[in-house]
Amino acid sequence: MFRVGLTGGIGSGKSLVCSIFEKLGVPVYSADAEARKLMNTDSELKTSIVKMFGDQAYSKDGLDREFLAGSVFGDDEKLSGLNRLVHPAVRKDFNRWVALQSGSPYVVEEAAILFESGAHREMDLSVLVYAPEELRINRVMERDQADREDVLNRMGHQMSEEEKMKLAGHIIYNDGTQMLLPQVIELHNKILNSIE
Repeated sequence: MFRVGLTGGIGSGKSLVCSIFEKLGVPVYSADAEARKLMNTDSELKTSIVKMFGDQAYSKDGLDREFLAGSVFGDDEKLSGLNRLVHPAVRKDFNRWVALQSGSPYVVEEAAILFESGAHREMDLSVLVYAPEELRINRVMERDQADREDVLNRMGHQMSEEEKMKLAGHIIYNDGTQMLLPQVIELHNKILNSIE
């Protein structure tokens, strides 16, 4: 199965690009959404999180995301510890999911930290959705009702777009000047032609 990893900085428009792929009939796996789900449903992962962060990591409603975010915020060691627990569970779940997609010529995995987690090494093609920083800041401020400082802080925890561009095998520009749909359709056809 041909695997496409799709990433981009916060506010770049990853989800929008993925929705176009889905309309083209391509199965899309959202690593971030599945990670959140797995932290509540994978008993082995839950046990490891409790061992690392204590019982307060979970409330009666499930994962206490606010507590966990507060615990790892500004603490790179704790954050990478959490990532070391979550990423293998997501990889395992992704591989299980891929095995169920036999009717499709290829799949897309959307992941905010595709390169940082090393997941791009398992992909046949890595795609970056690129948008200029100022545009991304404005999009996130509007979308999340967040202030500029908060958005910049979140961006500061992500790999730079320049680094991602060096690692990406293909770039989709969502900069407000180029139409998205033709770019995604062109890439879709290119992938189909390369795997036939």
